[in-house]
Amino acid sequence: MREYSKFYIGGQWVDPAGPATIDVVNPATEQVSGRVAAGSSVDVDRAVAAARGAFPTWAVSTREERLELLRSIQDAYQKRSGDLAAALTEEMGAPAALAGGFQLGLGGGHLATAIELLENFVFEEQRGVTLVVKEPIGVCGLITPWNWPLNQIAVKVFPALATGCTMVLKPSEQAPGVGQIFAEILDTAGVPAGVFNLVQGDGPGVGVPLSAHPDVDLVSFTGSTRAGIEVAKNAAATVKRVTQELGGKGPNVILDDEALAENVAKGVGGVMMNSGQTCSAATRMLVPRGRMAEAAAAARSAAEATSVGDPTGEVAIGPVVSEAQFAKVQGLIAQGIEEGATLVAGGPGRPSGLDTGYYVKPTVFADVTNDMTIAREEIFGPVLVIIGYDDLDDAVAIANDTDYGLAANVSGTDQEQARSVARRLRAGAVYVNDAFDFGSPFGGYKKSGNGREWGEFGFTDYLEVKGILGY
Repeated sequence: MREYSKFYIGGQWVDPAGPATIDVVNPATEQVSGRVAAGSSVDVDRAVAAARGAFPTWAVSTREERLELLRSIQDAYQKRSGDLAAALTEEMGAPAALAGGFQLGLGGGHLATAIELLENFVFEEQRGVTLVVKEPIGVCGLITPWNWPLNQIAVKVFPALATGCTMVLKPSEQAPGVGQIFAEILDTAGVPAGVFNLVQGDGPGVGVPLSAHPDVDLVSFTGSTRAGIEVAKNAAATVKRVTQELGGKGPNVILDDEALAENVAKGVGGVMMNSGQTCSAATRMLVPRGRMAEAAAAARSAAEATSVGDPTGEVAIGPVVSEAQFAKVQGLIAQGIEEGATLVAGGPGRPSGLDTGYYVKPTVFADVTNDMTIAREEIFGPVLVIIGYDDLDDAVAIANDTDYGLAANVSGTDQEQARSVARRLRAGAVYVNDAFDFGSPFGGYKKSGNGREWGEFGFTDYLEVKGILGY
């Protein structure tokens, strides 16, 4: 039983202001596997005060001091990799291979990237008679989700540290272990008191007072669009900077070429990974209308080959994170059937032999139209919809016909054609043939948010720009 009963505030592990706790449920067993203290506005006030007190000193720390801390964190992170992976599997159901592989690797990759960028990042630049100075924005409230917890913590904390900010982190109460271990890593690495603070709890208890706090200069939030809107409203009265990485309903434009079946199969794999709980997943697959049957057959084979089961074993996907998430996904699968989409693979209910745990069948719908609910709403489960297009102009129009704009994919052998389509897609990140780059900007158009994370672009949101004229 994991018990997280203390918060990390001002360089110390301290008791919360109140006795309330939140149960943490293992989604594979449906049993309580831990408890975490539920913070309140009193705890937020203490943490923000610690961060505010530490800011004047950390803000003027040298590049070398920040690099020394980040490299120390790198050593401590590697030593706790097994603990981080185990928490991921137990609390949010990530299969062991994914938790100890890509999930863990994302956190380490963002850390290595922050170190590399900080070594040569330009904080001051003379432009004519003006010195342009990039200074840390101040105290940052960082609110992170449960689905890729290491990635989302790392992509906020490391740029904030590198740019001289202080911070308060609120991880998801559904997967608090990664945040707790992360705080232990930073403590071991010697983070100065008050520079990094951790308060556990839920949105109403911690997220609201943190985003509304007058001494917080920036809120960086990752989560649903609905919750992001509330964060922005809470922050508005204090005119603080708000950056948001929110929902997605990404298209994957499959070009009309000889690699169609192969690219369809890859697309299925990308959607199913992490049990479909990825905001950037290309969950709307667009294929040439005349090749719908071929695409559906390839998708069926790939979905049926996706193993589901106990995440401690050798499976492709485990459960979704919670009973509520399971119910939401099941409801949307049922709605897809009711609206007349062709069920190609999967469907309602748990996979055969898995009567306990929030397991969802890898599900594919074909003959979907872009006005169906399953093509409009973010399902956040292992569910793919396939939509036909007439030509590339039609494909681009369908791809962009969404409230979201976080990520998009283009898959095909003709690189110039793929580039042309990619330029026309309204999304913050467009992946051509599954390319990957830690230095690329990541963030959304439209209701997928604002601001950018990853690489040098992730430093920008944590910096104020000052012009000193006549310098």
